[in-house]
Amino acid sequence: MAFGYLVVAIVAAAVAVFALQNGEPTSVRFIVWTVDGFPLAGLILISLAGGLVVAGVPLMIQRWRLRARLRAAERRVAELQATSARPSGPAPAPGTPPGPRSPGVP
Repeated sequence: MAFGYLVVAIVAAAVAVFALQNGEPTSVRFIVWTVDGFPLAGLILISLAGGLVVAGVPLMIQRWRLRARLRAAERRVAELQATSARPSGPAPAPGTPPGPRSPGVP
């Protein structure tokens, strides 16, 4: 767990350094909108966040569906285990000969 915190701290420091080194104002134009004086680092980080959302939403939907399938499979396993644990009827006593056979069956 400490390793994960270390990685997050390093990435956060890298983002802070990036933002400090790329603070020049930039003109941003998108379709009919124009924004002057927007920091370059902000523009890049917003683009990154947008890409994460575009990639992350389908992955979250897939994960949600897989969890639903897993829950259904676990319920089915529990049902099958409960069915196999119940006795299906009276068991024959040990040493009892098998029942009569049909004629013509060896």
